[in-house]
Amino acid sequence: MGAGGPRRGEGPPDGGWGWVVLGACFVVTGFAYGFPKAVSVFFRALMRDFGAGYSDTAWVSSIMLAMLYGTGPVSSILVTRFGCRPVMLAGGLLASAGMILASFATRLLELYLTAGVLTGLGLALNFQPSLIMLGLYFERRRPLANGLAAAGSPVFLSALSPLGQQLLERFGWRGGFLLLGGLLLHCCACGAVMRPPPGPSLRPRRDSAGDRAGDAPGEAEADGAGPQLSEATPRTRPRRRLLDLAVCTDRAFAVYAVTKFLMALGLFVPAILLVNYAKDAGVPDTDAAFLLSIVGFVDIVARPACGALAGLARLRPHVPYLFSLALLANGLTDLSSARARSYGALVAFCIAFGLSYGMVGALQFEVLMAAVGASRFPSALGLVLLLEAVAVLIGPPSAGRLVDALKNYEIIFYLAGSEVALAGVFMAVATNCCLRCAKAAPAGPGTEDRASDIEDAEAEGDSEPLPVAEEPGNLEALEVLSARGEPTEPEPEPEAR
Repeated sequence: MGAGGPRRGEGPPDGGWGWVVLGACFVVTGFAYGFPKAVSVFFRALMRDFGAGYSDTAWVSSIMLAMLYGTGPVSSILVTRFGCRPVMLAGGLLASAGMILASFATRLLELYLTAGVLTGLGLALNFQPSLIMLGLYFERRRPLANGLAAAGSPVFLSALSPLGQQLLERFGWRGGFLLLGGLLLHCCACGAVMRPPPGPSLRPRRDSAGDRAGDAPGEAEADGAGPQLSEATPRTRPRRRLLDLAVCTDRAFAVYAVTKFLMALGLFVPAILLVNYAKDAGVPDTDAAFLLSIVGFVDIVARPACGALAGLARLRPHVPYLFSLALLANGLTDLSSARARSYGALVAFCIAFGLSYGMVGALQFEVLMAAVGASRFPSALGLVLLLEAVAVLIGPPSAGRLVDALKNYEIIFYLAGSEVALAGVFMAVATNCCLRCAKAAPAGPGTEDRASDIEDAEAEGDSEPLPVAEEPGNLEALEVLSARGEPTEPEPEPEAR
C-alpha cells in the first residue's frame, strides 16, 4: 500500500497509495451527503423536547446542507493556502465538536449554530479537499475512482439512518448526538492519509515574503517528498491565487455551472416528496418507506458501474454527453412517472430514478475535472458548490410550498423533470457549440485546438511521460498544460543576433 504503485511517467500514480485516498474519499463523501439526511431521524424527539414545529426543526438539516454547499469558495481558499491534509483535519474536528456541543443544547438556536453551522462547515472542509486529492492521484482511472467515491453517499445514507434510530431508542437524542460526534472523528483519520502524490519538485522554496510559489493543492505540506527547487527571482515565480475567479471566463466551466444550477433545482425534489406522494396514493406506510431503500440500493450499484463505463477509452472523451444523457434520462423518468399511482408503477419509477440518479452522481465531478484541469479544479469546485447551494435553497422549499398550496404532486414532478431534462439538453447543445467554436478559432503559434487536445489526451490511456519543470516559474504553467493535455515542450528561443 505504499506510494510507489504503478505510475505513468511523472503523472498521477493511478494506484498505490491512491487506493487508500479513494477509501478515505468514500467515507468523507458518505458523511457529507448522508449525515444531513440521517439527522432527520431525531426531529420528532427534538420537536417534543423543544415544543417546535417540523419546519423549525428541519432547519437543522437545511443549515447543514447550506454550509456544505455554500462554503465552497472558503474551502477552496483554505486548500490553496494550507493544503488538503491540514484543512481536512481541522474540518473533522469542527464536525465532531458541532455534534458534541449540540448534545448540550437547550434551545433550537443553539442547535442551528452547533449541529447546523459547525458540523456543516466541518463536513465542507472534508468533502472538497478529498475530491481535489482524488484528482491528484488518478488520471487514467479517474472516472472509476470518482464513481467508487460517489458510492459512499447511498451506502452511508442506508447505514446512518438505522444507526441513528437505534441510538435514539437507547440513549435519547442527546446521547445519539454525542456518539455521532465521536463517529465524525473518522473524518480526521481520513484527512491524515491525504499525503501528496510522490514526485519531484514538491517542495518549492519560500520567497522573501515567506509565501510558497507553485504549490499544487495538497502539496504544500509535503515533507521530504522531493528535492527543493532552485532559487529564482520573484518575477519567474508568479504567486498562486487563493481563489482563481478567472475560471469563470472559461466557456466549458460556464456551461457546466449553468447545467448544475438547473439540475439542482429539480434533481432532489422527487426523492424528498416520494414517500408522502406514495402515502397520498394509498400505499401503506411501511411500503412507502421501502421505496427510498429501492432508490438507495440501485444507486449503490449504478455509481461505480457508471464510473467504470465512463473510463472506457472510447467513451471517456465523450463524458459530457454521457452526463447530459443521464440528466435527460432522470428528467424523463420524473415526467413519465408523474401520474404513477399503483405500487408497482412506483417501484418501477424508483428503479429508473435510482439508475439515472446514480449516473449523475458518478459523472458530475469527473466532467468538471475534465473541463477545467487539475490546477483550477479547487477554485472551480468551490464556485460550483456555491451555485448549487443557491439552487438547493430555491428548489425543494419552493416545491414544498407548491404542494401545500395546490395539494397536487403531479405538477411538482412535471416541474422537476422539466428542469433536469432542460439541464441535460443544455449541456449537450452548449458543449457541442463550444467544441465547434474552438475548432473554428485560429490556433496560435505552438498551441493546438483545446477541445481536440482534451479528447485525444483522455482517449489515450498510456501516453508518454510528462516532462518535469526545471524552472520554478514554469511549474504552474506546466501543471495547467499537462492537466489539459496540451504540449509542454518549450518553444525554441530565437538565436541571439
